[in-house]
Amino acid sequence: QVQLVESGGGLVQAGGSLRLSCAASLRSFSTYAMAWFRQAPGKEREFVAAIMSSGASTSITEPVKGRFTISRDNAKNTAYLQMSRLKPEDTAVYYCAAGSRFSILPRGYDYWGQGTQVTVSS
Repeated sequence: QVQLVESGGGLVQAGGSLRLSCAASLRSFSTYAMAWFRQAPGKEREFVAAIMSSGASTSITEPVKGRFTISRDNAKNTAYLQMSRLKPEDTAVYYCAAGSRFSILPRGYDYWGQGTQVTVSS
């Protein structure tokens, strides 16, 4: 059974930092692209960042570019989202996802975590 388990969310003041982790029980983790999406109340799920299976290439959505970094450790079957200079508008549930293709679309991913809440206070 495939599981993606996010951790690292919480409450932080504006300007602060958090690092999200996504531990995956995927066989051949290193062959999957990994991504982070987020969903704020009343809004659709939106793309945040993605990383290729090898880690050689990443994609970051414009609103968080320069503040967020996606990475992975294939030896640990874990993906990360380092978030810095957080803003109240970053408040959302953050989901990690795994898929066989590198994509910025939710439908491009086969497996999803349960989400972790990130709340940024002003």
